[in-house]
Amino acid sequence: MMTVLVGYASAHGSTREIAERIGIRLTESGVSADVRPLGDRTTASGYSAFVLGSAVHSRRWLPEAAAFLERHRDTLAHGRVWAFSVGMPAALRGPWRRFAGREEGIVRETFGPLPGLCEHRLFSGVVTREQLGRVGTLALRLLGGRTGDYRDWAAIDAWAAEIAGELRAAGEASASD
Repeated sequence: MMTVLVGYASAHGSTREIAERIGIRLTESGVSADVRPLGDRTTASGYSAFVLGSAVHSRRWLPEAAAFLERHRDTLAHGRVWAFSVGMPAALRGPWRRFAGREEGIVRETFGPLPGLCEHRLFSGVVTREQLGRVGTLALRLLGGRTGDYRDWAAIDAWAAEIAGELRAAGEASASD
């Protein structure tokens, strides 16, 4: 039986919770999944399918996620990869909202060409005053944004179901293999 690596880099826990949810949904769909942080000790060997995600800071994946991609680029090239980024596009309002649509492409460019990439999704995460501090919270408000939990669990569940369906159709990662 093949297992999918659901790897994540999270700054405040929102991305970790999304990765855990994806892992649960894959498992419920008959796909075996290991959910692990993308640290120095996490390896890509032994997997041929990956769902990799990172929080986005300054329009980039966190350093540990970017380092994982670089370290395992050859292994990832021989597998199937789905990537997700967690930012704050849903927290923006008014005229700033139009910039949110561009963020996905900008983030994707930062991790460069990724052989085996099936799809990339940008999800909104949780934005709190504690994360931003006083100045950051004020800046967000000036941009018309608000703090809150902007995760769209239905969209995350639907994406996990799509991935599970593609893997089952290809005969990969099925718990019944």
